[in-house]
Amino acid sequence: MVSNSVTVMARVKTKEGMEESVKAELLALVGPSRAERGCINYDLHQSSDDKTLFMFYENWVSKEALDTHFTMPQFDGFDERIEEMLAEPVEITLWEMVSEDGRIR
Repeated sequence: MVSNSVTVMARVKTKEGMEESVKAELLALVGPSRAERGCINYDLHQSSDDKTLFMFYENWVSKEALDTHFTMPQFDGFDERIEEMLAEPVEITLWEMVSEDGRIR
C-alpha cells in the first residue's frame, strides 16, 4: 500500500539563554497544529545533550495538508517573534516512509 503521507523534521537552534523563550513559542504551535485536519502527529522534542536544540517530528496525511498547515493563524508573526532568538535558520526537511510494519518496501 502506497501512502501519500509526509513526515516533517524541523530543527530549531536557539541562541544561548533563549531556550525557554523559544520553547514557549514552539509549544504554542503544538495544540493548534494537532487540531488541524490532516495532522497525524505533531511532537516537539528538546535535545538531551544540547538544550538550545529543538526538533519537531510531524506526520501529515498529505503534502496538501502540510501546505495548508503553514497558512494557519498560529504562524501569524511567528517568524518575526523568534528570528532574533535563533542561532541559525530553521531547517525543515520532508521525508517519506520506505518501510511498513518493519518490512522494507
